[in-house]
Amino acid sequence: MKGKKLISLLLAALMTMAALAGCGAATEAAADNMAAVQEMKVESPAAEEMGVLYSTGDSADTAGGTMSDQKLITRVNISAETEDLDGLLEELSGRITELGGYVEYQDIYNGSTRSSYRYRSASLTIRIPAENLNGFVERVKGASNVVSMNQSQENVTLTYVATESRVQALETEQARLLELMEQAETMTDLLEIEERLTEVRYELESVTSQLRVLSNQVDYATVELSIEQVTVFTEVEEQTVWQRIGTGFRKNLKNLGEGLVDFLVWAVTYSPQLVILAAVIAAVILLLRRGGKKRRAKKNQMPPFQTPPHEPKEQG
Repeated sequence: MKGKKLISLLLAALMTMAALAGCGAATEAAADNMAAVQEMKVESPAAEEMGVLYSTGDSADTAGGTMSDQKLITRVNISAETEDLDGLLEELSGRITELGGYVEYQDIYNGSTRSSYRYRSASLTIRIPAENLNGFVERVKGASNVVSMNQSQENVTLTYVATESRVQALETEQARLLELMEQAETMTDLLEIEERLTEVRYELESVTSQLRVLSNQVDYATVELSIEQVTVFTEVEEQTVWQRIGTGFRKNLKNLGEGLVDFLVWAVTYSPQLVILAAVIAAVILLLRRGGKKRRAKKNQMPPFQTPPHEPKEQG
């Protein structure tokens, strides 16, 4: 009977711990309840860290006292230009491997061949270890013309610590349930413990997965890189009036040259149709001229128009 009462008390304590854990502060409350039942206290470093996070103080002391304790998700967006897209992609691929990163997504557009200039571009989502982010960004700047770049950081320290504390609480509860299964004296107690153990394991798997995702987002910065292949780089510095005039003149001259080349390509490509069209137009003009000559000749062969003589009037 004593064993059965002990098991009932322990189950009640574990259920209380699980309910309190859902409110965000389950670790310390569950530990106190377990101490009341078995005179055992479970220390939770994550819970203590969580208490520091919610305390007020200087910004330098937030989230554990140092900036290195914070969990930050870093995202960088870069728009760049290059004259050799394939060469740049190959260079960046080697650098990504050196830094321990990987390409999560890549899309390459090979452009259209309807123009003398072939427009090509690439979009990449790159994951780089956070500590190596600056080195990768500097390589991109050195190997291409960076038109624009922006960086953002999301502080997920509170979420990370809460999730980590939840994992520890569930692991502690799972261990205690396994101990209780060995001490169960009746089938009813065993079934109750197994039911709760199944729930704990399912929730532990879900929360552990969330923690892994957070850890990956924190450990690896996300770089959204957009690259365009161009013949003339976009000026990223402010220009003087004469520089703007020179740039505009060169651009228009370049467009004129490309336009002439495009026209030449079009004329040669469609030359068979143009020859047939010219022949049809020439035949129509020739027929019209012949018809005009015949009308003029026929008109010249007609006798001149004569006015009939007037009859003399009778005199009465």
